[in-house]
Amino acid sequence: MRGTGTSSATSVAGARESARAFLGSLDHPIAAEAADTVVLVVSELVTNALCHGGGIRTLNLTAHPDGVEVAVRDRSPRTPRMRTPDLNGGTGGFGRPMVNRLAQATAVTLQAAGGKTVSALLALRRRDPYRHRAPTTRRSAAITTHPCLS
Repeated sequence: MRGTGTSSATSVAGARESARAFLGSLDHPIAAEAADTVVLVVSELVTNALCHGGGIRTLNLTAHPDGVEVAVRDRSPRTPRMRTPDLNGGTGGFGRPMVNRLAQATAVTLQAAGGKTVSALLALRRRDPYRHRAPTTRRSAAITTHPCLS
């Protein structure tokens, strides 16, 4: 298994692409659902860094035997705060609670050189090459852009 991947992605789409490439490079593939979870967490943490953290400095992905750590470093020393999700105005508030629910552990580490790193450790299920699965149907969904990313 490869250990670490670093990206200086400057967009959410670029960060998702980097995460998929990292996951595809692992010696032992992970289940599709686990890969989707990693990409979702990357998307949320990078979105928060761009919208609330003054921009992204780095995205680090680290593979462990039973999980993947996603770490996003941004430019702001302010620690993230939980807020009530906005059900009507579309201004967010859903990402951090979702990441907290998906992750085994999350952390915020202030950096001496400025900014902070927000990380999430995600448990993985390895893909079982001997297990037969029926094909799944892909569904598409409309994607809207968050106001701060416009």
